Amino acid sequence: MAEHDKEDALIRRLHESLDAHPDDASLHLEMGIFLWEKGKAKETKENAAEHFLISAKLNPENGDAFKFLGHYYHCVSGNAQRALKCYQRAVTLNPNDSDSGEALCNLLDEGGKENLEVAICREASEKSPKAFWAFRRLGYLQVYQMKWTEAVQSLQHALRGYPTCADLWEALGLAYQRLGRFTAAIKSYGRALELDNTRVFALVESGNIFLTLGTFEQGVDQFRQALEISPNCVSAHYGLAFGLLGFAKNCINRGAYRWGASLLKEASQFARACACIVKNISCIWTLHADIQLAYAKCFPWIDEIQELESDVEAFKTSILSWKKTCYFAARDARVSYQRALHLAPWQANIYADIAVTSDLICSLDNDHKQDSNAWQLSEKMSMGALLLESDNYEFWVALGYVADHISLKQHALIRGLQLNVSLAISWGYLGKLYRKMGEKLLARQVFDRARSIDPGLALPWASMSAECYKRELAPAEAFESCLRAVQIMPLVEFQIGLTQLALYTGHLLSSQVFGAIQQAVQRSPQYPESHNLNGLVFEARKDYHSAATSYRLARHAMNTSSCSVPNSQIRDVSMNLARALAKAGNAVEALQECEHLKKEGALDVEGLQVYTFSLWQLGENDMVLSVARSLAASLSSMEKTCVATSICFICRLLYSLRGLDAVTTMIVKMPKELFQSAKVSFILSAIHALDGHNDHLGSVVSSSQSFLTSHEEIARMHFLVVLGKLVKNGSECCLGIQSGVMHLRKALHMFPNSNLLRNLLGYLLLSCREINNCHTAMRCCKSDPPDLPNQGGLKLASDIHGAGSISCYAIGKNNSKLTFPTCAKQYHTSPKSIRYLQKCFRQKPWNQNARYLLVLNYLQRAREENFPHHLCVIINRLIFVALSNELYCKEEEYQQFQLLLCASEISLQCGDQITCITHAKKAAEIALPDDYIFFARLLLCRVYAMKGDLLNLQKEYAKCLELRTDCHIGWVCLKQLESRYQLQISSNAIDLNFEHSVKEGGNLWKMWMAVYNLVKGLLSLQNGDLLSAEELVSQACLTVNSESCLYLCHGAICMELGRQGYGSLFFSRAAKSLAKVHEHSMIPLPLAGLLLAQAEGSLGSKENWVRQLGFEWHSWPPEQRPAELFFQMHLLARQSKVGSNTQSSERSFKSSQRWVLQAIHTNPSCMRYWKVLLELTGCE
Repeated sequence: MAEHDKEDALIRRLHESLDAHPDDASLHLEMGIFLWEKGKAKETKENAAEHFLISAKLNPENGDAFKFLGHYYHCVSGNAQRALKCYQRAVTLNPNDSDSGEALCNLLDEGGKENLEVAICREASEKSPKAFWAFRRLGYLQVYQMKWTEAVQSLQHALRGYPTCADLWEALGLAYQRLGRFTAAIKSYGRALELDNTRVFALVESGNIFLTLGTFEQGVDQFRQALEISPNCVSAHYGLAFGLLGFAKNCINRGAYRWGASLLKEASQFARACACIVKNISCIWTLHADIQLAYAKCFPWIDEIQELESDVEAFKTSILSWKKTCYFAARDARVSYQRALHLAPWQANIYADIAVTSDLICSLDNDHKQDSNAWQLSEKMSMGALLLESDNYEFWVALGYVADHISLKQHALIRGLQLNVSLAISWGYLGKLYRKMGEKLLARQVFDRARSIDPGLALPWASMSAECYKRELAPAEAFESCLRAVQIMPLVEFQIGLTQLALYTGHLLSSQVFGAIQQAVQRSPQYPESHNLNGLVFEARKDYHSAATSYRLARHAMNTSSCSVPNSQIRDVSMNLARALAKAGNAVEALQECEHLKKEGALDVEGLQVYTFSLWQLGENDMVLSVARSLAASLSSMEKTCVATSICFICRLLYSLRGLDAVTTMIVKMPKELFQSAKVSFILSAIHALDGHNDHLGSVVSSSQSFLTSHEEIARMHFLVVLGKLVKNGSECCLGIQSGVMHLRKALHMFPNSNLLRNLLGYLLLSCREINNCHTAMRCCKSDPPDLPNQGGLKLASDIHGAGSISCYAIGKNNSKLTFPTCAKQYHTSPKSIRYLQKCFRQKPWNQNARYLLVLNYLQRAREENFPHHLCVIINRLIFVALSNELYCKEEEYQQFQLLLCASEISLQCGDQITCITHAKKAAEIALPDDYIFFARLLLCRVYAMKGDLLNLQKEYAKCLELRTDCHIGWVCLKQLESRYQLQISSNAIDLNFEHSVKEGGNLWKMWMAVYNLVKGLLSLQNGDLLSAEELVSQACLTVNSESCLYLCHGAICMELGRQGYGSLFFSRAAKSLAKVHEHSMIPLPLAGLLLAQAEGSLGSKENWVRQLGFEWHSWPPEQRPAELFFQMHLLARQSKVGSNTQSSERSFKSSQRWVLQAIHTNPSCMRYWKVLLELTGCE
């Protein structure tokens, strides 16, 4: 009611004002606006229009009057022409009037006057930079007209006035997208989605951009979000199916066939759903066919091959099921292509797609019988494509690919080259055809032409490796060429060829070969070659059980094959199976395989060796010797390639059964003609090295070494010579390592690039246990090649680096602000070694030794950094993975023992005492010598001491004394526990055991005796016996006179003795020892200079005191200076005021007080500093 009264009062006031001022345009406008907004009847609107008209006549420069007149003519009167003129007049008068501008543009748009609309928007935008409505409308129109560059400028300007308009951001994203500025387009679409997350267009276009950029995962996510908003959106269904297809192809190219097949299955469902929504669009059916065709090409065989090992029928059923799945997928693809062809019969590329699919169906159909006189469907469809586009060279190549007749194939490929002479794929197929026809020279020329045109084509590289003998290529070059072909296009034929070349070149351990043959098995399980080669790869990796399984599957594939298999291939698979079974320890089945080969007369030299080895495993020694004699008797008639292997095998058998004398006797009796090869020379040198101080084979070895030709063979011979020196120059308890080191140093001058000799030198240096040899060993070794095979008994560079970084007795220097190095030659070694081991482990994840050394290096680093949480987590994860491998734990019991100790140590440092005890007890149960088990018991002593369980501590301490060890650090740690917890069973038991271990320890006995005396001295210091501590540390300094840390400890103890009043003699001793710290330390040790300054000051040498304080002050970083140094500077300040005048004395006093305050700030727990401060304040 009150509002009604206010309106009546307002209208009365307006009427009164109009009566008083009838020529006031603003009053007429105000009255008109009031009537227009409040009145709903037509009469009221007309009355308002009269006032607008009068206002416009009275003031023709007022755009609002024309705007409302335009509203009247458009909405009430229905006169569009007058409305246009009124709106146009309003926009002319006020370009910023968005209501008039939008209404005007809407009327022009309804009338189809697009050009006039653009002109008006452009005129308004030129008149006023704030006419944002004009920029927005102009931007929309330019997008509609596909003037993308102009649209970007207009839309960017419009966004300044409408920054929260999602339509503008969406239109701007579209303009960016059409200009190819995809990053800006994604950002614009993203902003539109932030303002309104239901915009399907922005999601779909963002997905399309991601697909264009190849980031299929992100594109798929965008399309999924669009389908959640609009489930029937055809574009989203199509884009999602297309994105999943691209994602699946990426997975297939990386070898993830099963993942790719699952993505293709999902993509097929979305493509089918899209086809159900819109059934008459050919591209949807084409996409569905592409997905099904990719599914037929990539669908993998089963993973659970172990279940098929002993069941031929199950294997055959699995092959048929796999083929059936691929066949039905290819057939569905052809049906979808045919449906697309019915909808768009003018598209020639669909004919070619049907041709390729039909060719695939024929290859998968076992019942397909080809009539050589009739045209195949694939050939007919290719001809159909050529009828529509006869000048399309790609269709001619497709015809050449699917044609069965040689003449037609050759004609089609040559016709394609006539249309495009740079068509590399046509040259490649033509070379393949000529090679099949036997025209090898012509084929080689054609392949070379194809490779020169397109080096990224796989077929010419594969042909180069296949013709390695004709082209006089080295086997390594042939392998690299085939590897290049596999990397470009992972076809089954290329992968099998790569594995065959790897067999001849020694690259079976390569991770690329392993991945290739695994993919070949999944994509061609019907080929016996794929299973056989897979078994050889497993055998090279020493996975003999998996190798035997693969050989059995190869036999199943031969038995179920529809083609005839050569007897030689059957014999090879049986031989491989027997060898794998023998290596796996299954001697009974290996013997059965050999007996079967023997019955068929197919037991060759290798088979005879496997047969003998199986007999030896079963303990049939008499039969073993009999077969070995017959094998030795047939050496003269063997091929040269088999002689070396047979001699090595016979020698190993005789050595295990009769000993070294029997082997040397047999070699002496052999004809010398058999020794004319490098391999036999290696065998003879190895046996000669084992012969110790005897020289029975000296002449034979020296004569056979003349057949060594290459540098690699000579380097390997030096390797064997070094092994011989280790044995000949050693004793019963140790090897002659020094003689081997000397020989290697001379050999490396001749062969400085030999990794074999460098790694051996590094290993021997580590075995010497000499100070700083570990650093020399690491400098000797170079990085290993990525695919270097890990031959048994040989150490890799990664092993040397990993062991060397943890073998130094001193702590490292990872953070110069927190620690200092006690070894002058070890700086930042651990981080480099960790990075190197990480790299090696990533290259070879199956390398358990690299993982083991990585754990030890991480433990070293954690110890240096006081066991931070993140390093403990990393170590625990690595140990858990390593210990979960049961086969590794069985083969490497010592490494398992060390890993359990590492896990126990980490648990102890993290406070998990129960887990620590569990791991330590597991380590103590491993069947290792007592020398190792000692450390598991020592760790149990530590954890029981931490728990306060003195009873179990005493028991474990007694077990340590019973087990004993030759490792010095074990007795040092046990001595510390004994002294702290008073565990003495015998007063000098540990001392005697330590002295015994020192005598057996070689050249480091002085260092270890010094360490032991130092520890005993520190224990006496803890017990308050300073005189005994000084005596023991003094003995340590005399034993090793080059260790600065020993002198530092001795100097500190002497200073404390002097402070407690034992006489100035100890200050003199402290000064001498601390002076030697500077002589023997390459890096200043903390507090050494400060202690020396105090000693000089106590002896009354003020000048030396001041000089040493200056050295100590400048040797510390400002933020790390200790409190005692500040206190000594206080004393220096106090000394400086003696003999000075009053003013300088006052300044010295204030400086002295400041030094004391800094000392208290650094160490507020020292009462001595507080007392001095009280004295200073009392003086003030």
